[in-house]
Amino acid sequence: MSRPALSLSAAALALAVSIPVSAVSQRPTPRSELTLLTSLLAIPNVAADRAGIARNAEWLRAAFERRGFRMREVSTPGSPVLIGERPGTGPRPGRTLTFYFHYDGQPVTASEWQDAGPFDPIVRDAPLENGGRVVALPATGPVNPEWRLYARSSADDKGPIAAFLSAIDEAQADGMPITSTIRVLMEGDEEAGSPSLPAVVRDQAEHIRGDLVILVDGPQHPSGRPTFVFGARGIMSAELTVFGARHDLHSGNYGNWAPNPAVELAQLVGSMTDSTGRVTIPDFYKDVVPLTAEEQRAIAEIPDFDSTLMRRFGFAHPDFPGQRLDALDNLPTLNVSGLGAGTVSGQGRTVIPAQAVARLDLRFVKNVAPDSQFARLEAYVRARGFHLVAGDAPSDAERAEYPKLAKLRRMGGYPAGRTPLTNPVARQVVAAVAKATGTTPARLPSLGGSTPFYLFSDRLGAPTIGMPVVNFDDNQHGPNENLRLGNYFAAIAAMRAMLTMP
Repeated sequence: MSRPALSLSAAALALAVSIPVSAVSQRPTPRSELTLLTSLLAIPNVAADRAGIARNAEWLRAAFERRGFRMREVSTPGSPVLIGERPGTGPRPGRTLTFYFHYDGQPVTASEWQDAGPFDPIVRDAPLENGGRVVALPATGPVNPEWRLYARSSADDKGPIAAFLSAIDEAQADGMPITSTIRVLMEGDEEAGSPSLPAVVRDQAEHIRGDLVILVDGPQHPSGRPTFVFGARGIMSAELTVFGARHDLHSGNYGNWAPNPAVELAQLVGSMTDSTGRVTIPDFYKDVVPLTAEEQRAIAEIPDFDSTLMRRFGFAHPDFPGQRLDALDNLPTLNVSGLGAGTVSGQGRTVIPAQAVARLDLRFVKNVAPDSQFARLEAYVRARGFHLVAGDAPSDAERAEYPKLAKLRRMGGYPAGRTPLTNPVARQVVAAVAKATGTTPARLPSLGGSTPFYLFSDRLGAPTIGMPVVNFDDNQHGPNENLRLGNYFAAIAAMRAMLTMP
């Protein structure tokens, strides 16, 4: 069946191939900035697609080299890491700014995308959920900032990369010097937990370290203000399995008699938080470092958008009532991201399931160690009367001896990181963006999500901040990921201000 969607990818790719090196000396237009973006988005970037990842790396290497970067590719067991440096030509060439991006995207199921596939960029005149229609970009003239560009990685994280390249193009077109030495680090396995990045940061430290490391990833504050985050949570996942009988049992013949692991698991995870959402595991908040007075002031200066977000997301009762989201991002979390037992769709089976599984994720803030939190979780499960088995399933001896059986498996994990709001180079960056945009940026002590922030702030020992630039309602990680074009153009302006600041 034919579709009414306007695909940008074919034309964009053809134009991108024909762009000569000298093109970056000509003044860009919104259309050329979008062509740059769509040509990058059209290259599939799921980590399992090795050929697609290689094409992304080659495209990026060439794009940065055309803009004066000396690029090097670091091989890893996964995707290649790209590192580049461009000497400064302005009054502060001794100041080094390092920008981090990732070029891989989340896995996709093409059938879940409306109209076009995940690597066939299209533009709509409004968000899809608000009835946005596919529109053609004007050949000349302004572009409506409320329009959305739909494609995988449009927001996370290729949009920011394209904005960075366009910022350099604009500065060069206007004859403005890049005032600092600029370094870039781009990885292709961020969506898989950055397994190779610690070794790369360790081994390539002299080519990465800067007076300030800027992680360009994640959504902007919902107020729409330019946003800077001075920390990011760490993360760890865990799988909790509760065992019952050796196999499923008939719920009529054995109901009221055989233990039900689904009920036991629900009771166990339900007991981990109280009615306000606060985690009940002993000492869960013990190591949290209170916010400084300046960090508290920074949060107070940001518009409170909690009620707007609640209406947008469709719920009326938040956890931790009386505390705003921007402040709660500075506490550790325990989340149940999935529960499974028996069957819950179709006709189903009337059984007592043999086991039930919960997937948990834990977020950490500065000074809260992943090892400590996992130990507290493990101790809590034991304190609720469960014997934790070491194998994949309980042995016959364990089944005969222990009334409650469970398995707790840890998956990965890394800590949080944070930089003081008082860092002088970070203050310069914030001031430059404020001047260029005429808007007071939002300064968040910590991002709610998790990035490899700690690798730079703690292991590399470099002051680090985050600069999320995309819209908060971007469907990041899901089908129909999108980038609001106003955010894209604002990101270009903000990055240009940072690259050319005195």
